[in-house]
Amino acid sequence: MRISFLIHHAYGIGGTIRTTFNLANGLAERHTVEIVSVFRYRTEHRLFLDPRVRLRHLVDLRKKRASYEGGHPLARRPSKVFPCEDGRYPQYSELTDERLGACLRDLDADIVIGTRPGLNVHLARQAPRRLVRIGQEHLTLNTHPTRLVLRLRRLYPRLDAITTTTEADAASYRSRLRLPGVRIQAMPNSVPHPGIAPSTLDARHVVAVGRLAPVKRYGDLILAFAKVRAERPDWDLRLYGEGPEKGELSRLVGQLGLDDALTLMGSASPVEPEMAKGSLLVVSSSMESFGMTIVEAMRVGLPVVSTNCPLGPGEIIEHGVDGLLVPPRDPQALADAMLEVINDDERRARMGRAALEKGRRYDTARIVARYEAAFQELMDRRAGTRGRVRGLGHRTAAYGVGAWYVVKDLVKVVVRGALPRRRTPVRPQGGTNRDDRPEQGV
Repeated sequence: MRISFLIHHAYGIGGTIRTTFNLANGLAERHTVEIVSVFRYRTEHRLFLDPRVRLRHLVDLRKKRASYEGGHPLARRPSKVFPCEDGRYPQYSELTDERLGACLRDLDADIVIGTRPGLNVHLARQAPRRLVRIGQEHLTLNTHPTRLVLRLRRLYPRLDAITTTTEADAASYRSRLRLPGVRIQAMPNSVPHPGIAPSTLDARHVVAVGRLAPVKRYGDLILAFAKVRAERPDWDLRLYGEGPEKGELSRLVGQLGLDDALTLMGSASPVEPEMAKGSLLVVSSSMESFGMTIVEAMRVGLPVVSTNCPLGPGEIIEHGVDGLLVPPRDPQALADAMLEVINDDERRARMGRAALEKGRRYDTARIVARYEAAFQELMDRRAGTRGRVRGLGHRTAAYGVGAWYVVKDLVKVVVRGALPRRRTPVRPQGGTNRDDRPEQGV
């Protein structure tokens, strides 16, 4: 298969970039894979990418390069395709509309995968029907603005599939968007073997990893660790990450007198070697679409204490077996759970072994096999729309609908009488109509 990923940019270390690189690396074992980065901010990418994966960009924003395009006349005009409700909208323009449209039109691929709502809208509006079009959800449907959800409900019927990182989010997509004929499937993020020995779990370090942003609730974590430190002054906390709250968190550490016990470590890539130096990962978030750091910690044998926030942690952690789940926004509960693990060496070791075993479920090879099966089914389905449609009835459960429906690609077949007459009238989804005109950013 020839597979292309479309990503906002591929030159950082954020969760979407890590998961895209992991999946692309795994698929490259048997397929032709490329990553198309809309923007290029740096000369070198920061994560490992298999040499067999082609990486290219559409708009160069490296200011010191002669190829810099930030001053292009079209870059000053707002996008007419990328939805204004997507948080990245200010970075998109008529230049990206033009480049993305040309890229998709000329794409030498069987399958194209978008990695955020705005890019999925580009797939829906600009990708030719010869491609299998898949929209990935790396956040959650319920965190998107209502106006964006309404736009997705209108345009996503043009896609072939949507993948989410959790079963709970897949259920939200089925109930809120109701996309007949679109496969909706939960596909957890993959994490490859870190290539290092698991933690010995005897170092007296608690580890936290993530962007220093409000959703991570690191203020709660610092307050909780102050309570842990009062009982166990021999333990410290290492917090890895960068972000807008760094200054505020640093001041809170000073106010609580934790300067010698809590260190803001900055970003680390790869992060697993740093995790392996600790004995416990703590997640204090109010929302996690998946919980990439949870799986990364499990892959080096760390038990995890996490808030049971929507949506990911509760689908990864088995409470009392490989970690502990506590209510969000409750520093006392977080502190109590940390102390449970810290004060019981035998239990910590047992949970660490279980976490290591759990982490193997998310091995790249296993997740790649699930994607390959879905890709093949979607390609078979697409091939079937070019002639007589075969075997749709047995696929209804996989597509999350109670009856099978005919989508836009089947309209010609229906008109020619290749399908039996049905009681329910056929309604084409996403045909050529007013929705095909460029939007004006509303």
